[in-house]
Amino acid sequence: MEPRIWLIAGPTASGKSALALRLARQTGGEIINADALQLYADLRLLSARPSPEEEAQAPHHLFGVADGADGWSVGRWLRAALALIDQIGERGRPAILVGGTGLYFKALTEGLADVPTASRAVRAQVEARYDAEGETAARARLAKVDPAAAARIAPGDRLRLTRALEVWEISGKSITEWQSRTTPALAPGAWRGLALEPPRKALYDRCDARLAAMVEADALAEVAALAARGLDPLLPVMKAVGVREFSAHLAGQIPFDQALDDARRETRRYAKRQLTWLRNQMREWPRAESLDPDQQWRALGLD
Repeated sequence: MEPRIWLIAGPTASGKSALALRLARQTGGEIINADALQLYADLRLLSARPSPEEEAQAPHHLFGVADGADGWSVGRWLRAALALIDQIGERGRPAILVGGTGLYFKALTEGLADVPTASRAVRAQVEARYDAEGETAARARLAKVDPAAAARIAPGDRLRLTRALEVWEISGKSITEWQSRTTPALAPGAWRGLALEPPRKALYDRCDARLAAMVEADALAEVAALAARGLDPLLPVMKAVGVREFSAHLAGQIPFDQALDDARRETRRYAKRQLTWLRNQMREWPRAESLDPDQQWRALGLD
């Protein structure tokens, strides 16, 4: 029996959106975005959101629904996604959740802890100390109060590292302790998952090619429009790969070639972090270890 809920996770440029669209066409399913950056209307190109032509081929939900000034939390996304899953189920159609944000899938399958949110002042303080001391010192401080988090947060993952430090600052409890009290949002057996884990070299080459295509499609204009809004640099939309690098070029701080090289390097680092998450947090999920669309399709187990 086909599942009514599909979860397709994978790093950037792994082909997960195309796979989800193929699955939706085959099953009559509806697609729900599970990528934190594809939520934002400001970032169609840099977040690699489905094109209008692709969106016309199947119902798409939670793509480009948020303004960049409105930073969504994992909890807010989870509430919206669960409501949509229920609505799609009432229509008798499969729900297909696809994206690269591991925490979204973790919230669905393991539960979401009621972790307190830091005030803007505390967040700014933690960020400033990180800037002053660097990742090594920040990780060492976290290891003293939350060794489990320090061990599992991937190198270079500033967002989760500073978030763990914020939680300790405001609550006196580790984020690991908060997260230990969870209940899965989706019942076991109610969903089927697939993790795309392609060879790293091939994935990096595709990342480079897609970044070049984004630039060709005028991603710099998208960045310029976002920069002109003067948003808080701590907002999620401002931390998207490419925003900082191309903003620096548009401001006359670095030449275009350097901005492109920097964005290429950060895209690869982002993909590496996503692969590390899949390997560490989704060990039991079935795998598709190829970029070939037909091999990915067969991994779904429909044929």
